[in-house]
Amino acid sequence: MIKVNIICVGKIKEDFYRAAVAEYAKRLSRFCSIEITELPEGKNLQEEGQAILRRAQGCIIALCIEGKKLSSTALAAEMKKLCDRGEKITFVIGSSEGLSPAVKEAANLKLSFSDMTFPHQLMRVILCEQIYRAFMINGGGEYHK
Repeated sequence: MIKVNIICVGKIKEDFYRAAVAEYAKRLSRFCSIEITELPEGKNLQEEGQAILRRAQGCIIALCIEGKKLSSTALAAEMKKLCDRGEKITFVIGSSEGLSPAVKEAANLKLSFSDMTFPHQLMRVILCEQIYRAFMINGGGEYHK
């Protein structure tokens, strides 16, 4: 089973975000081994970046505004390639300060969901939903329509 790790800086404070992430993690458990790693905010981006890179494995996909914009089907295709190779996938969501240059440089893919700015807690929900959608697309499911 493919391993997907989401590394996030900061904790989810609101129960409704926590519940949404838990629901998608439950749904994803039939497709992959999902792990969500919460890291404390560092004194600076460099410290956060070092903590992220110590835990990141496999293909690193960094969420950042300057990243590539993909449709849901294009993300599904990228994930399918990784799954077919048996690679672990690590998605990274930085702090409100963003991601360190070291993390961006180490990333195999820089991914942007929008030119808009989203709260980091909400971004975690959106990312989980898109990962689930990608697995549903790749499995021929109806969810994505």
